[in-house]
Amino acid sequence: MSQHRASHPDPSHDERHGSRPAEGHGHGPAEGHGHGPAEGHRHGHQHDGAHTHLDWSELAPLLEGQAEIASPAYADAAAWLGTLVPAPGVRRILDVGSGPGVVTSLLAEAFPAAEAVAVDGSPELLALARARADARGLGARVTTLHAELPEAIDSLGRADIIWAGNSLHHMGDQSDALARFAEQLHPGGLMVLVEGGLPTRHLPWHIGIGRPGLEARLDAAHADWFGEMRADLPDTKDEPDDWRALLAGAGLTPAGTRTFLTDVPAPVSPVVRELAVAHYTRLREGVGFRIAPDDKETLDRLLDPADALSLHRRTDLFHLTARTVHTARKG
Repeated sequence: MSQHRASHPDPSHDERHGSRPAEGHGHGPAEGHGHGPAEGHRHGHQHDGAHTHLDWSELAPLLEGQAEIASPAYADAAAWLGTLVPAPGVRRILDVGSGPGVVTSLLAEAFPAAEAVAVDGSPELLALARARADARGLGARVTTLHAELPEAIDSLGRADIIWAGNSLHHMGDQSDALARFAEQLHPGGLMVLVEGGLPTRHLPWHIGIGRPGLEARLDAAHADWFGEMRADLPDTKDEPDDWRALLAGAGLTPAGTRTFLTDVPAPVSPVVRELAVAHYTRLREGVGFRIAPDDKETLDRLLDPADALSLHRRTDLFHLTARTVHTARKG
């Protein structure tokens, strides 16, 4: 599983924190649900020439870049968790659907007495998680675990915190997965879900090309993709995204919900611009067949480096998103 990110995963991405369109148009593999990025399964359901297969290792650079942009927000979230559970008592953390391990390292830094375990189905992404931890001087406390989820949940071992960043929505039966995660928590342990929030925005409503409101229409196309992705999962169960109720149904006691903002205003750095281009490239590939011809033309202009109003040259490009973190305690 990879993390995306980040809202539902984007067909390009998720997150993960997953072939997808791009990043986290409210939901996303590449960033997350504003998933995020993360999943670990390889699904290949075809729909009118497009598919819902998510190749997380191919998305690695996008996942890593998006998670880095959101690092301040995730660091704030990790600090908040420290107010819910005593940091000195946290000895083992599972980052489920860790992707390239950006959040794994942040959790290790927030809980200095803990071993942080990056759990993912992609060996390539786990290698990035390992390298990142080593570069930050965390190598002694960050480990990696290759696991296909939800099948391997019961073998993950006990933990004081389980962080599932935009990864639960890649499991067909979310209620069952949560109940099994709850069994892995020590008494007093914390289950953390990053699910929902607000769609990622990069452009104003009127961009000077095509009809205003392009991103809202891309959201609608992505929502259709997301529904097909969910329907294609093994043992999929149709249930509302009432995360508090799902956590309570797993025998956990809701401990609080907060939303964390990532706000990078214009003018953006070259790195943020490059990630926006990658995001829209994935959207064009993943949901292009679902949108009107004029919107496809608009996307083509946005992606054309020679166009004065392209993403490569625009002065109004920004990055704004919000990720919601739900927590619940065992016992």
